[in-house]
Amino acid sequence: MRQSLVLKQQLQDAIQSEIDQRAQQHRAKMGILRNRDIHLKANGGAVPPKPLLLLAHGDSWFDYPLNGNTLALHSTDIIAQLENMGAVHPVILNLSHYGDSSSDEMALPKQQRLISYLQDATNWVNGKPDAILFSGGGNDIAGDKFCIFLDDASAGISNGLDPLRFPKLLEMVEASYLDLFAFRDKYAPGVPVFGHCYDFAIPSGIHPVCAGPWLLPSLTYSGWTTSQGTAIVHQALAAFAATLRALAAVPANNFILVETQGTLSMEDWANELHPYPAGFKKIAARFISALGQRFPGHI
Repeated sequence: MRQSLVLKQQLQDAIQSEIDQRAQQHRAKMGILRNRDIHLKANGGAVPPKPLLLLAHGDSWFDYPLNGNTLALHSTDIIAQLENMGAVHPVILNLSHYGDSSSDEMALPKQQRLISYLQDATNWVNGKPDAILFSGGGNDIAGDKFCIFLDDASAGISNGLDPLRFPKLLEMVEASYLDLFAFRDKYAPGVPVFGHCYDFAIPSGIHPVCAGPWLLPSLTYSGWTTSQGTAIVHQALAAFAATLRALAAVPANNFILVETQGTLSMEDWANELHPYPAGFKKIAARFISALGQRFPGHI
């Protein structure tokens, strides 16, 4: 077998091992919660408010194992921040993995993995999570494939985003979200989905050693300056947010869009796509607010 195939299998095994470890830790937390409530009820004590039990599925904004651009002992992403926020800290089973596009997240292997964790009664109190947190769409736009959706600057015919190709990308992202809603309706009916729209990334070329850059190379290849590229990325993310707002406006989707664009300052960005921990905490605060409105007294 070729070494590249061996390495690919080892990577897949390592990812599954990480998620299995998270699931084991989650089940341990669930056991503590159950035993606590049983003990308090048996001894006539007041049972404290139940924390929200959440399932998270997404990309690097839910699974960022770095502190800015350097290795970290613990993840610094939105989920890592959420677990320590709110009057009642939520308990989150995080199945996310950095690098996934929305179509990766809804591909058959990931759906099968979601089913297995959703149907494991030890992960939940009432048979299913209170809500599903989803982070998807950023990797569909960013990366080496970003050039596909850009017009060449020398043609002088557009403001950067190709008017035919880029909408097709948004349709694919929309399809992934619609499939997520259909999946939820089948395997966790009635559970709301909370998503977000990232923030206005800056094509600076800054990146950690292990990944990136994700935006500037495609813009430079297509002939756009950094200032022009910043406007193009802003336009792309604004269109992405508009797509999600349209989905959130349909009651049957049971989808809450957490408005996150405009949250981060220049100083919050560690690289082209990710903020420092303090920036992730600002985004997590938006989730806390949205969850608190839907579940008053539980966060």
